[in-house]
Amino acid sequence: MKKLFPYGLIFLFLFFIPAAALPAPPVSVEILYMNHGPLLSTLKGVRELCNSYGKAVTVSWYDFESPEGEKFMAKKGVHQHLPLVIWIAGKPTVKVKGKEIEFVGFPTGSGPPSFQGKWTLEDLRGALDQATGKK
Repeated sequence: MKKLFPYGLIFLFLFFIPAAALPAPPVSVEILYMNHGPLLSTLKGVRELCNSYGKAVTVSWYDFESPEGEKFMAKKGVHQHLPLVIWIAGKPTVKVKGKEIEFVGFPTGSGPPSFQGKWTLEDLRGALDQATGKK
């Protein structure tokens, strides 16, 4: 019995330590967008921000007007005419610093007022930081 205990500890260390050392799986970011002039600068900012996370995020882009975009909209239940929707880990709404943020429409202060959401690129950065564990 005394010999069994050290072997059990060795087994636990060999089994659990490698699992803890594995990197976290990448965070899924899905973006449904309209490829129109007014949104292009926002899309550039979102693309640059997502790319800054390297392999910590996987980004899938869906053009609203493409066949893939139409399939994606049906899958997500999107029936409205929206210029931009961003899902992080499957959710379009994320709680960041105690504030519920929905990544829909243009960021605040850009694009037509009727299509502006209540989010900024800094809110998106905060949500991605949170989702990836980046500090």
